[in-house]
Amino acid sequence: MRDTQWYDLFHKRGTRRDLLRVGGSVAGLLALASVPACRADSRLRTIGSYPFKLGVASGDPEPDLVVLWTRIDREALESIGAHETSVAIGYELARDDNFREIVRTGSAIAYPEFGHSISAEVGGLDPDHEYFYRMIVGGEVSPVGRTKTAPAPGSTPDRMKFAFASCQDYEDGYFTALQHLAQEDLDFIVHLGDYIYESAEHDQDAVRHHTGPEIQTLQQYRDRYIQYRSDPALQAAHAATAWVVTLDDHEVDNDWADDSTEDDQSPEQFLLRRAAAFQTYFEFMPLRQASMPSGPNIQLYRRIRFGNLMEMSILDTRQYRSNQPCLGRNSPSCPTHISPDQSILGTNQREWLFEGLTRSEARWNVLSQQVMVARLLGRDDEGQETWSMDKWDGYPLERSAMINLMADAGTPNPVILTGDIHSNWVTDLKRDFEDPSSEIVGSEFVCTSLSSGGDGQDMTSGGERLLRRNPHLKFYNGQRGYITANVTPNLWTSEFKVVPVVTEVGGSLETRARFVIEDGHPGAEEA
Repeated sequence: MRDTQWYDLFHKRGTRRDLLRVGGSVAGLLALASVPACRADSRLRTIGSYPFKLGVASGDPEPDLVVLWTRIDREALESIGAHETSVAIGYELARDDNFREIVRTGSAIAYPEFGHSISAEVGGLDPDHEYFYRMIVGGEVSPVGRTKTAPAPGSTPDRMKFAFASCQDYEDGYFTALQHLAQEDLDFIVHLGDYIYESAEHDQDAVRHHTGPEIQTLQQYRDRYIQYRSDPALQAAHAATAWVVTLDDHEVDNDWADDSTEDDQSPEQFLLRRAAAFQTYFEFMPLRQASMPSGPNIQLYRRIRFGNLMEMSILDTRQYRSNQPCLGRNSPSCPTHISPDQSILGTNQREWLFEGLTRSEARWNVLSQQVMVARLLGRDDEGQETWSMDKWDGYPLERSAMINLMADAGTPNPVILTGDIHSNWVTDLKRDFEDPSSEIVGSEFVCTSLSSGGDGQDMTSGGERLLRRNPHLKFYNGQRGYITANVTPNLWTSEFKVVPVVTEVGGSLETRARFVIEDGHPGAEEA
């Protein structure tokens, strides 16, 4: 939706009262488009209580820049009457975790309209370098975070190692996998969405409990993020290294698409809810200012380059997609399903992505995105072929166009990283998924959930059926965990790290499988 359309929605359709109801305040929802560049701020000498209860984070590394994030606890400001005041937060960036060699200092303004959060872009740094950082306000010092810049343009690092993960339902289990993830030696972490879940409190058998009803308002979204970010394992994983993030559906509402939702809300009502959700997402993530939302719009698709070794395109497959076609999540095809207008990317993002895939000279070309790309052939009770409509299966012409472009343009070593499905998969990306002899163009690694779905199991009857029906699917596992990727100029190695239980505290970590891709030889093979 264009800004002019958002203006029409707010000013001309009698929805001002709805905006106040859904967002909590006009300032709260529209501040992102109107906060002045300069405002008087309070440099606090003291503060009421410890202000950094949600920890620190960093993200979106560039060769000379990283984003530093924190958020001041509201109670710490309320106790001194500063909860409606803009507050200066100082930061220090050093080459060592004892801060003997500090290389950057500065401050950022935490505005009340942003819930007193900051995402400070700190530049002038050395490429491919490890740094440590901390925040300071009112005489209190935050926990120390570690971050790392990207390699220099034109360089080819010998090795990079990162992890990717998704789907952390607070009610379904403890963040045991994140506890282990925080101990990995990584250059960065990619989170592919479902960072929070919007649902109301579940039954009494839930491992942990959301507070309150299904979230709709700005304050409700903030409270839910605060609940998640209070988890020590999640805080430790954020402090361990830089994060690259994108959202999926549960940061807003289950299976949403553009201005459509499964809930009983009009498009106008849902866009108001989406504006609240996007503002909160921006407040709690280490994102660049270029991702600052405007009403119900947020710029999340972007590209990060790691020298000549790897180029990563981060996608948004929710905000611009056509509504899921046909009769539901898994259903037979219908005319809408195979319409050329059916898109999961939207026109602008598709053109941006295709242009990047055509011209890239990076050794490895990575798409970090939300839902499974490979075909998932199913059968209904009548034996009809079904498609998983919330995934790329619901947008088959655009999927074919993307894979064919990769093949025809000779995009070097395409690798797609996916979350959402609460299980681990390895797939071959083919020009024609119906033809087992069709050309393999690239690989897709699907990571399981961190906690969503509970403990899980190694193999399920559903996994067995899908493996039988889809020969391009090479691996399945239904446990919880994450995937690490060790990338060199000649070899990509993905390791599937799983934990046996998330419904109880603690639990060991094991490597369930290891798959490799050789440079210039598409298709992952078990090692």
